[in-house]
This record gives sequence, C-alpha cells and structure tokens, in this order.
Amino acid sequence: MENALRRPQDLLSSADRIMRHSQLLSAQLQNLRQQMYPPEAMKSLRTFSSKDAAVLLGIAESTLRQMSLDGEAVIPDRQDNGRRVYTLPQVNEIRAYLANRRPAEAFDFLPRRKAGDKLQVLAIANFKGGSAKTTTTLHLAHYLALQGLRVLAIDLDPQASLSTMFGYQPEFDVDANQTLYAAIRYDENERVPLSAVIRRSYFDGVDIVPGNLELMEYEHETPQAIAKGLSRGDGMFFRRLKTVLAEVEDRYDVVLIDAPPQLGYLTLGALYAATGLLITVHPAMLDVASMNQFLAMTSDLLGVIEDAGGSLEHDFIRYVLTRHNPHDVPQVNVVALLRSLFGEDVLAASVVDTTAIASAGLEKKSLYEMTRGSVGRDTLNRALESVDAVNAEIFRHIKTVWGRK
Repeated sequence: MENALRRPQDLLSSADRIMRHSQLLSAQLQNLRQQMYPPEAMKSLRTFSSKDAAVLLGIAESTLRQMSLDGEAVIPDRQDNGRRVYTLPQVNEIRAYLANRRPAEAFDFLPRRKAGDKLQVLAIANFKGGSAKTTTTLHLAHYLALQGLRVLAIDLDPQASLSTMFGYQPEFDVDANQTLYAAIRYDENERVPLSAVIRRSYFDGVDIVPGNLELMEYEHETPQAIAKGLSRGDGMFFRRLKTVLAEVEDRYDVVLIDAPPQLGYLTLGALYAATGLLITVHPAMLDVASMNQFLAMTSDLLGVIEDAGGSLEHDFIRYVLTRHNPHDVPQVNVVALLRSLFGEDVLAASVVDTTAIASAGLEKKSLYEMTRGSVGRDTLNRALESVDAVNAEIFRHIKTVWGRK
C-alpha cells in the first residue's frame, strides 16, 4: 500500500532526482533569459548624458558641449528632448582625440599602459561563499573600462557567475572547448590559442573568456598529467595560464581573473599568473575565520609551487572589504581587527552593504549599468560612491606599478 501511494518522482534515485531538478531549473533560467534578452537581441550598455560623459572624460560639460557644436571628435545622438547622449565607444573616441590633442595630459585622458609597463593580472580570490568575489570582479572590470583601459575578464569558476553577468548562460551559450580549459588543456590535439576563446563583450573595452562546468576537467586531468609526466617545464599545471596570457599580452592593460572558490589547480594557476592579488572578505567573524583557513592553505600550496621552481612576486596583495555595514558594531570591530593586523594591506575604502547591488544583480548588471530611477537615486548614489572608492584605490595601485603619479 505504501509503495502504491508513492509518486513517480519518489521512485527516482537521488542522482536522477538531482538531474531532473537541474533540467527543470535550467529550462526556466533559459526562459527568463529569453524574456530579458530575446534571441535576436544582445545585451547592451546604456548611453551617457553630457554630464556623465564629461565626468568620465575629466573635462567640463561646457567643453564637451562646445566640442559637439564645433564637430570635434564625435557627433553624439540626441534624445527626443534634444539632450545629447554618448555611447561608451564615443567617449573612448573623445579620449583618444583629447590625448592626441593634449600630449602633456595624454595619460590623464587615456591611462593605458605604455611600452615597458607590465601587464597587470589581478586574481580575485577567496573560498568562502558570499564574499562578493564575482561582484567585485564585475564592478572592477566595468570601472577600469570606463577609465579607458583595455580589460580581459577571465571566468575561472566552473559555476560561471561572471559569465552570466555578461549575458552568457553557461549551459546554452558556451560550448565544449570554449572556456579557458581549451587553451590550457593537456591534449595538444584539442588545445586552441587563448585568442580563440576570447569574446568581445557588450561593454566597450572589456573582453571575456567565459566559463562553465568544463573547467572542472582541468582539476580532474591535472593529477593524471603529473603522473604521466605531461606537466613539466613551462607546461607545468601552475604555469599554463601565465604562458597563454603572454599570447595576448599586447592587447590588454589589465587582466582580471575570477578564481574558483576553492584551492584547486585552476586557482593555483591564477595565483601564479597574477601580478596582484585581491582577497574579498565579508567582515563577519565566521567569514574571517574561513579566510584564515584560506590564507593558511594558500601559503602552504604557494610554498609547494616555489619548491617546484615557480617564482611568486606579487606587486601588491590587498584585502577588499565587501558587504560592509558601518553601523553594525560586530562588523566594525572585525574591520578594526583586520586593519590592526594587516595595516595598509586592507583597502581604506570598503563596499557597503546595499540593496542597490542586489537589485543590479537581479538584472544581471553592475551599478555602472543602472539608470537613475531603476533604484532610489540616493541609494544608487551611495552605492556608486562606495564602489567607486574601492575601484579607484585599486586603480591607484595599478598606476603606481606603472610608475604614474
């Protein structure tokens, strides 16, 4: 009688049931994505008002308006109300024009690296969920692109949250051999150049290497490759990412790597390739305790890499405080503890806990893509002020490495 009352799904094994749940959720996510971004449409970036464009360029709005009237650089579109609006590619065209017109201020308008400047590769890492690792990567990529830099974002996380934020649904839009795995895999017949898996994004100045579950193959294959002697010299597992980045080094100013939330072979490759390390941390005691384990394990594993002949020299290591509530006394105490222990290695600015970031995430956007009115104006402004301060501080570290004032 009991068996007769069982529903069909109750007769499924755990593996089958989980697979069924995955299929149902995947189909629903695809439906939602098609509603937000129809098949014939691509995710696009909003336009910028004259005021916003002038702020990005670092010039007076009146100067920008006069340039438009004189037909200099670009001719902006006009809205129905007559107001001028600029696309990000147009803003970047004006940057190049001003940099050429005012050579003494060229790096103020277009602060890209020059000959001899080292490519900056920043790994954003932590293995504690909820530390805002992907959100930090997304906002930093968009911020640096808005400053005129050429950015490559690499989604190294098999969960591929960063890819999703850029408009790619991993199981539908990223096929086999289209992730970083394709460029660093051990099978020479299947390996492709890194340039083959780089995609231009809708956000001018940002290219992306998307991720999906295929990245886990690297974790599974590396122990076998080591046993077979395939991981030697420049082909050693921790050197492979750095080696393929050299193929596209001249195309970018900054590479951002959203590392997996565990200390596997992919993460070690990211740490070795990185010139700078950003460790995201939510200032709560449980998260800090988890980060302590992350640091201890990272230290041990990096020691193994050094013993194997790998040289690890990061230009800077910084802790990024995320989801910070400055009115929460326990959080304030944790922040004070971190600053007392790590000093200037903790960024002075922190990303505040705000509904604006959550609202943007629901729309698969960063704060830089949100329009005024999509969330409360004051809420959005406070959130942008916080994120801008963090990203500007990171950018200053990059410019210091490049020898800029």
